[in-house]
Amino acid sequence: MKRIRFSVLILYACFVSVAWGKPPACTAHTPWVEFHRSNMQRWNQCENLLSVSTVGNLGLKWSFTASDYVFSSPAVVNAVVYVGSDDNNVYALNATTGAKLWSFTTGGVVGSSPAVANGVVYVDSYDKNVYALNASTGTTLWNSSGGGFSSPAVVNAVVYVGSDDDNLYALNATTGAKLWHYTTGGMVLSSPAVANGVVYVGSYDNNVYALNASTGAKLWSYAAGNVVLSSPAVANGVVYFGSYDKNVYALNASTGAKLWSYAAGDVVASSPAVANGVVYFGSYDKKVYALKASTGVKLWSYTTGGVVYSSPAVANGVVYVGSYDKNVYALNAKTGAKLWSYTTGGGVYTSPSVTNGLVYVGSDDGNVYAFGLE
Repeated sequence: MKRIRFSVLILYACFVSVAWGKPPACTAHTPWVEFHRSNMQRWNQCENLLSVSTVGNLGLKWSFTASDYVFSSPAVVNAVVYVGSDDNNVYALNATTGAKLWSFTTGGVVGSSPAVANGVVYVDSYDKNVYALNASTGTTLWNSSGGGFSSPAVVNAVVYVGSDDDNLYALNATTGAKLWHYTTGGMVLSSPAVANGVVYVGSYDNNVYALNASTGAKLWSYAAGNVVLSSPAVANGVVYFGSYDKNVYALNASTGAKLWSYAAGDVVASSPAVANGVVYFGSYDKKVYALKASTGVKLWSYTTGGVVYSSPAVANGVVYVGSYDKNVYALNAKTGAKLWSYTTGGGVYTSPSVTNGLVYVGSDDGNVYAFGLE
């Protein structure tokens, strides 16, 4: 397979970030503010244009070409798509046409998925800085050291982000000042989930940590059998994540006690999506899985033609996911049957964002794609 390197698979597992709290009210332009939108579950409850019956009519609306791979997953807010690229840039694109509104050049690869809050775009770069940019102009508001590939989560005016220096940082969202940090035993390439005053994040030291969001004090940790690059999803008091030990785990969010685990056929770097009592994720065994959230029992699996590193998105009965076979897929959420696919020019590691009747995704052919009903 083209350009699959261990270093790439390790470093880009953090392209996921998780948002927080209750999902926003459905509006005419419902946003997708971070990788996991705003309910930690990568589930858009507001989508009503795309469905099991209509998604087969998706067609390409536009594509935007960056100068290098696009592993960052798009955020979509106020009809603007924000996305990073390996060409060191963060881009703001018109969500309807794909026209470039602005770009900002960092000192390194931008595999981090942007988070947008209160008119500010927060993004990590491999130059080891976290940036806060004006969402309208792209001008720098501040930058803070201690980044890498982890994607930020923004909660209650605090930016939470992992770092290659083994730390999870909490930064003041207005100034970038460091509020606290917690040091793990390895690089924090996973991206944090914040729920009910607790930050959940995986580490290269094989552990998932639960930290007090205000102080950074450790509440508990759970040791998986290998590196945890998958970013946690939190739903109904349960934390779901994947590991390089080929398992997906469900833990009690309050205590860290294991509720169940499910063994896939290979590494699970994909971050789970949780919707309607089902957990969806991909694996290096080329499959997309659906498990019952309460028990871990497999409901279905769908086999693609390549590694599934992409994290699924769920909207209105449809699961959207990319594969290294160069395709973006839409699957029936109940049965796993393929409803639609589109072949890009490169492997699709990035994960789709689905909102307002459009599907946005990047590819390692250097393009960002937007699909809508024809």
